[in-house]
Amino acid sequence: MARAFIIAEAGVNHNGSLDLAFQLIETAKACGADAVKFQSFRADRMVTRFAAKAAYQERTTEHVESHFDMLKRLELSDDAHRRLIAHCREANIEFLSSPFDEESVDLLETIGVSQFKVPSGEITNLPLLQYIARKGRPVILSTGMANLGEVEEAIRTLQAAGSAEITLLHCVTEYPAPYDEINLRAMHTLETAFGLPVGYSDHTPGIAIAIAAVAMGAQVVEKHFTLDRSLPGPDHRASLEPADFKQMVAAIRNVESALGSGIKNPAPCELQNMPVARKSVIATRSLPAGHKLCCADLAIKRPGTGIAPKFLQLLIGHTLRLSVEEDEVISWSHLA
Repeated sequence: MARAFIIAEAGVNHNGSLDLAFQLIETAKACGADAVKFQSFRADRMVTRFAAKAAYQERTTEHVESHFDMLKRLELSDDAHRRLIAHCREANIEFLSSPFDEESVDLLETIGVSQFKVPSGEITNLPLLQYIARKGRPVILSTGMANLGEVEEAIRTLQAAGSAEITLLHCVTEYPAPYDEINLRAMHTLETAFGLPVGYSDHTPGIAIAIAAVAMGAQVVEKHFTLDRSLPGPDHRASLEPADFKQMVAAIRNVESALGSGIKNPAPCELQNMPVARKSVIATRSLPAGHKLCCADLAIKRPGTGIAPKFLQLLIGHTLRLSVEEDEVISWSHLA
């Protein structure tokens, strides 16, 4: 199994500060992430001035601040994008960003992103999917809030417009998402239905579900990431701080290592324990050479260095070529 591609979703947790965004990049790399992802949008292209905020945004931002004003405050300029991708290259971590409009797609293409990450909210925005697909780069498609038919329509749209590499991320779009509504098995449904690589974008508290997703075969894992959950902003409280993110990455790598080949054989580390833990046929009393073995002569005890217990019945009636002591392990060389 290939290593899961782990995305630290910085999103808008930079709070509009380029310095904070640089820290997020450096810390994501230190935590073991393969990529750090931001969001590319212009508020006036993304939302009307009358659009309401989501409930979780109401809980985590100022009530007097509109949805539009919140997003306007969190925009990244074109120059900021160029500086961020340059910083990622210096830090040796992949830069990703989710575009929410065609101009942002063009910007990301211009600065050289290797692939496009489509956020869940855009899965029904078929004109944007077509525009992204025409760029000819791999696409990671989040499927939060979508049913299977909507996912199918998005895939067909992408493929018809030229997308050759698509990875589907199962996702539940709530911050934080409740454990009992995650439905991780839907990741397998996506894989079976469409025959495409699958992964998981996680909004649950903690790290357990992201780790479980890798154990179930997720090839990509995305998790919101912040330097401090107490910072102001819509996504910080549903994000992991560096220590937890680093622990998640380490646990994912351990799970991947533990999955193995699937062939059922003794592990190399077990070989030294087999003689100790298994049992052999032993003599219940001292027996002379020439003695014909009967049931009362034999018992089963550790260690497992002699004749295996499954051959006990075969030994009855055999004659000893060599004498054995009480409690001695019987080997084939003892028999005539």
